[in-house]
Amino acid sequence: MRQEQNNIFAGIDWILVFIYIALVGFGWVNIFAASKTEEDVELIGFATKYGKQLIFIVLTIPLIILILFFNSKFYEKYASIFYIISIFSLILLFPFGKEINGAKSWFNFGVLGLQPSEFMKAFTALAVAKLLSDRQYNFKLIKNQIKAFIIIFFPAFLITLQPDAGSALIYLAFFFVLHREGLTLNYILLGITFITLFILTIFFGASKMFLSLFIIITIVVAYIIYRGGKRFLRFNWHKVIAIYAIIALFIFGTGYTYNNVFKQHHRDRFEVLLGLKVDNRNIGYNSYQSELTISSGGLSGKGFLNGNLTQGDFVPEQHTDYIFSTVGEEWGFLGSSFVIILFMLLMYRIIYLAESHTNKFGRIYGYSLASILFFHVIVNIGMVIGLLPTVGIPLPFFSYGGSSLWGFTILLFIFIRLDAHKNYDF
Repeated sequence: MRQEQNNIFAGIDWILVFIYIALVGFGWVNIFAASKTEEDVELIGFATKYGKQLIFIVLTIPLIILILFFNSKFYEKYASIFYIISIFSLILLFPFGKEINGAKSWFNFGVLGLQPSEFMKAFTALAVAKLLSDRQYNFKLIKNQIKAFIIIFFPAFLITLQPDAGSALIYLAFFFVLHREGLTLNYILLGITFITLFILTIFFGASKMFLSLFIIITIVVAYIIYRGGKRFLRFNWHKVIAIYAIIALFIFGTGYTYNNVFKQHHRDRFEVLLGLKVDNRNIGYNSYQSELTISSGGLSGKGFLNGNLTQGDFVPEQHTDYIFSTVGEEWGFLGSSFVIILFMLLMYRIIYLAESHTNKFGRIYGYSLASILFFHVIVNIGMVIGLLPTVGIPLPFFSYGGSSLWGFTILLFIFIRLDAHKNYDF
């Protein structure tokens, strides 16, 4: 047993490793296609996007070895320390971060930039697993649920202040984890309800939306009274008034926030998505060109480096958030399906292994990993095909960027290490 523990590769799940290699490798091929120009000659180096990404990929090898070097108890023991250090890294961005595209999300180290929010996800997952796996922690108590919410949403709050709403949105994925560990489904249903009200308020306007709901609720209450529910009104009238008040505050608060707090380009994105505005030349240009690029690929695609829209650089930032459009054009429906299937297999394998853990810490971390990946994949691909607004979320292991690649590598290989040691007694 001790000899197996000294071998850092003993017990690791090679299926996860092979899927990781396939995603990273195919991702680099598409980054090459999306960023290559006739003048490019440097395959590896900082002069080209694909050259830099290849350096990032090579540097994941020592990173993976370092992660596997420590046993699972190390990550469980120091989870809180990792979380606190990461929180401080987010705070330090405000005085020392470099502003890119209107957000202070990066530390600049010459040719290298690091985005702390990409690493924060892994360490938040560790902190959540540490908290929920504590034997003295009773998740059914409201005060303990609040502790979990604070751990999850404090980094999301700091990231929102950068401002980087897209990265902050990912922390909603932890609700799936909390639900798996006993959080009532009512929280998720409540969240879905408020999101729906938010979208409908934008679409119809605050006044029309509130008036419509006021009429609907009044009809429902009148029907209950008509059916012999006078006793309901006698003892629950305060609840009815509270419902009216909460809905009014939320709807008119949403209207005020949307019109006075949201920036114009944020409002434009929502209005383009909801069909309230058609703007294929300015704010909706990225999504419009991305949809055209994907649809032009057909069943089998135009072939590697033969996508005229990709090679013509028609989709801005195609090597990063819109990398999936390159897959759609050059590899077609079959290639796009292959990528989605790889992600599905990856998430299924993670959940399968997480459920086999006798250690609660490993199971919770595994569900955190799967939930974060699921949220990233759904939001990114939904954005690229025009079903969701542009929010700047990368496709895991696929999009260009060292911070994104290393952040997801850390997130995945910590779980691989936890899984490899799930049957070891340290």
